[in-house]
Amino acid sequence: MLHLVYFEPRIPGNTGSAIRLAAGTGSTLHLVEPLGFDLSEAKLRRAGLDYHDLAHVVVHPDLEALLAALPGRVLAFTTSAPRWYTEIEYRDDDVLLFGPEPTGLPPEVLAHPRVVQQLRIPMLAGRRSMNLTNAASVATYEAWRQLGFPGGA
Repeated sequence: MLHLVYFEPRIPGNTGSAIRLAAGTGSTLHLVEPLGFDLSEAKLRRAGLDYHDLAHVVVHPDLEALLAALPGRVLAFTTSAPRWYTEIEYRDDDVLLFGPEPTGLPPEVLAHPRVVQQLRIPMLAGRRSMNLTNAASVATYEAWRQLGFPGGA
């Protein structure tokens, strides 16, 4: 099962959309604190619609707790990576790590020894970044496609 990680997310609507993404793909959504919102916020519930009960969401107090719980490869997504997200073979226990909306992953997270690969999603020149959940969707679906869409209908 793929693990989708939002490191210190700030925008409840993006996390709500990620709940729907996790429910739709069978991946687990991991949230690393501190969160920029309360999990009971209306914006999060509204964006997640009725998928909250269909998704597996785990909240971790910090990055070390997350990494202790997940043995798979950690793949960090960042706009500065030299390698495209399509250039690797995904595994079913991979950890897809995404940073907070305004800044992306901080340098100390990108340099963590558990991060085995930094990947980027190509964009046109002069564009700063994609919406967090749009980027997570692109990466999650590529990984799920490579794995043969297990459980998909």
